[in-house]
Amino acid sequence: MSKKKISRRKFIVRGALGTAGTLAIGTYLFRNSIRRSIAGMANTADTPYMGNTKTPIIWFETTAENNIIFHCPKVEMGQGTFTGLAQIAADELEVSIQQMQVIHAATATGNIDSFSTGGSTSVSGLWQPLRELAATMREMIKGEAAKKLGVNITTLSVRDGIISGGGKTLSYAEAVKDVTDWEIPNTPVLKNLKDYKFIGKPIPRIDLKDKVFGAPIFGMDATMPGMLFGAVVRPSSIGAKYIDSDTSEAENMPGVVKVVKEKDFVGVVAKSRMEAENAKKTIQVNWDIEKAWQTKDIEDMIKVGNGEPIVIQKEGKAKSILEDDEGIITQEYTSPIGAHAQIEPNGAVASVEENKATIMMSTQVINFSRKEVADRLGFDEEQVNIIPTYLGGGFGRRLHTPNAIQAAILSRAVGKPVKCFFDRKEEFQNDTFRPPTHHVLKAKLKSDGSIEAIEHNVSSGDVMFGSPLVPKIAFSIIGADVGAWRGGMIQYGKIPNYRAISWRVKLPFATSWWRSLGLLANTFAIESFLDELAIKTGKDPVQFRLDQIQDDERGHRLKEVIKAASNKANWKDGVTNDRAMGFAASTDANTPCAHVAEVSIENNQIKIHKVTCAIDPGIAVNPDQVRAQCEGSIIMGISASIYERMYVEDGQLRPVIYGPYRMALMKHAPKDIDVVILENADAPGAVGEPPMGPIGAAVANAVFRLTGKRLRSLPLELS
Repeated sequence: MSKKKISRRKFIVRGALGTAGTLAIGTYLFRNSIRRSIAGMANTADTPYMGNTKTPIIWFETTAENNIIFHCPKVEMGQGTFTGLAQIAADELEVSIQQMQVIHAATATGNIDSFSTGGSTSVSGLWQPLRELAATMREMIKGEAAKKLGVNITTLSVRDGIISGGGKTLSYAEAVKDVTDWEIPNTPVLKNLKDYKFIGKPIPRIDLKDKVFGAPIFGMDATMPGMLFGAVVRPSSIGAKYIDSDTSEAENMPGVVKVVKEKDFVGVVAKSRMEAENAKKTIQVNWDIEKAWQTKDIEDMIKVGNGEPIVIQKEGKAKSILEDDEGIITQEYTSPIGAHAQIEPNGAVASVEENKATIMMSTQVINFSRKEVADRLGFDEEQVNIIPTYLGGGFGRRLHTPNAIQAAILSRAVGKPVKCFFDRKEEFQNDTFRPPTHHVLKAKLKSDGSIEAIEHNVSSGDVMFGSPLVPKIAFSIIGADVGAWRGGMIQYGKIPNYRAISWRVKLPFATSWWRSLGLLANTFAIESFLDELAIKTGKDPVQFRLDQIQDDERGHRLKEVIKAASNKANWKDGVTNDRAMGFAASTDANTPCAHVAEVSIENNQIKIHKVTCAIDPGIAVNPDQVRAQCEGSIIMGISASIYERMYVEDGQLRPVIYGPYRMALMKHAPKDIDVVILENADAPGAVGEPPMGPIGAAVANAVFRLTGKRLRSLPLELS
């Protein structure tokens, strides 16, 4: 299918939630109400697919062996996206899973989502357009088969890529052979959910074999013929700006091909990585360093009251009620700086020629990386081809990958492909960190024990703002950082008076997207506070939450996961055999989730024996994939809640290696993670991040029952 002609209709391009222009209308005059409306939409709306859906031909390729290659616009970073999307496509294409091969779409194909891969939107965002594209591709192939078989298309049926009709058969491969001009029909009627063979089934991972046998599929595995190796001198101090450097010693080191000086960095190209790294260490860089920051400086900055308050949620008269000193309950909670600490550090392999560039890399932002490289090289975007690889861990770390620029500059300087990666120390020190947070919660109870008013104040460094993915105009319109207050709204709609306030603090080091964004810290604060209120009223914490939830669709789904988790765990509010349970719940990206953590204290350490998770992601395209995502998210949340923390010492972020940067090990994982999947929505929703929300609070709430000590700071430490 070398020539691709679209002759009848175009697929609708699914747009963003709104444009900067429409959002800006009346911004100043009605700024506060508009901001709260936008916040509400961002808190509840799904993000649509924002790439090319004009023709199925750039999505699907039929091979001579009668298989289908799906050029996926989303990257696979371990979340199982390739498998789930293959199931969706196979059902409408009428092929078996064994006939589906999924590969990353390169920018040269044009099949790229401008939204990137993130926010737990890969399956949910492609649910509708992918089914439409697959169904249309099926009908396009049937149309060509009808011509070759000399029958009416309405008489044809398809099974496993074999078209039958009029006593004749034709494979997809035979039907598409020699076709150069295609007609795109109107979008066919999609199948009923009950008629799908693969959607809803626990299909094994289609990328399992490659990963088990160590196929070279990750960014660090990438190679190009004639490749050299690059190393870039990266700053170790916060806010350091490159001024100049002395490279005289490096230029004469063994294996060095060239030392490259740019306005903002200096790097080495050598015949091997070791030679490049050795030469890099001899370069003397003059850095402009503003201040030797300390952890105490950062803690003083991250305080509710610093910066401009933006009310992101408001109902009733919470402010006036909570201004009265009598009967007001107030508590504070904090969370620290967190690193991504993914196994594979950032890097790229770049080949730059006179008028084109090819980049192989692990990235969540394929489209944006292409634009950055093109701008720096002075190329048109069409001259840059980003070829994505599997990611050795993403978690938001690869939502900005400017290292592609550095690899491209080094390649252009030597006229050969260059492979250039961070080392582990550089990866830790130049991360885009999870920002620290400070929370102040206030509440007033009625005489019957219900909540009369509640308020959540959260102070945080940037998550969304400061990211190159987000237009600068967004801050002036929204005011508050959507990422920082993710999970920070009050979800208990029966409370008559509530509000949430975001305080933005600009930190001296880069903070940005981290798995679930602000959800973990915000839910830890809110759900710990709810537990404290329940205990103060003498009510069961589960029932106390149920009593505060509104009777609408969103509230119904939240109630159901709360009931499912507590029932499955056989919830008990107390200590039994030196173990206690803790409960917490949250709703993230329209996916409600509830956890019960069963905990004990052993040798003055928190030990988590079991976590029961109930989640309602809507349609579970692959139940095994949903369970795996819940398990991974819970374990990552446990690691962040009990162990992980970065410090600032003399202007440097530390630790810089695994080990000193404490993380949960296999021995710290719960022996049992029991996942209950509910499906109370008519489409797939977010899965990868929502289970992160409740885990910190659930563990902390259990610890209180065991020790009588309320832990209000992450990581949770008994002494």
